[in-house]
Amino acid sequence: MTTDGQRHWTDVYQNRATDAVSWYQADPHLSLALIQKAVPETTAAVLDVGAGGSVLVDRLLDAGYSDISVLDIAAPALAQAKARLGGRASKVRWYEADVTAFTPPQQYDLWHDRAAFHFLTEDAAQQRYVAHLRAALKPGGALVIATFAVGGPEKCSGLDIVQYDTMRMQTVLGSAFILREHHEENHETPGGSIQKFAYFLFRYQP
Repeated sequence: MTTDGQRHWTDVYQNRATDAVSWYQADPHLSLALIQKAVPETTAAVLDVGAGGSVLVDRLLDAGYSDISVLDIAAPALAQAKARLGGRASKVRWYEADVTAFTPPQQYDLWHDRAAFHFLTEDAAQQRYVAHLRAALKPGGALVIATFAVGGPEKCSGLDIVQYDTMRMQTVLGSAFILREHHEENHETPGGSIQKFAYFLFRYQP
């Protein structure tokens, strides 16, 4: 995303509470379950991309994970998460960055994304994302990625999105990513509507 994207998401998180945005989950159970299945060792290095104010970081800390990094393009989103965690925020590495321009400071055992990838509507942006993903993941590492599914929303937060099924996701990621699991979830928004999500667990085998 560009500076316009950063401005958009900064405005969103400055003007709306974390639990009022449509993608909010009080219990990110499927993300957590897939992460724990893919990297059961709590010393695994985990990066949550486009995290916003998600409580997934809280749940990972609760589960004993000790090497957690959180990335988002909007500073207010990170500030909300840090404020909620209080003293536990110091146990997490925080990065304010556009994922398509993020230089990973380390390699990770697992990359999680439930919020960013489906907003990348141009091929060039998708390929930049994949290049940074490949640089960030250790060989044999895991990718847990969730997007709007086919039949789900066509826009989110006023922005166009891309819907994914397994074939489309595999095509974009490339053959180095081996699909292990695929799930669909009907997410109920705080406003009571239903959004169809697709979750994918891949293993990175370059």
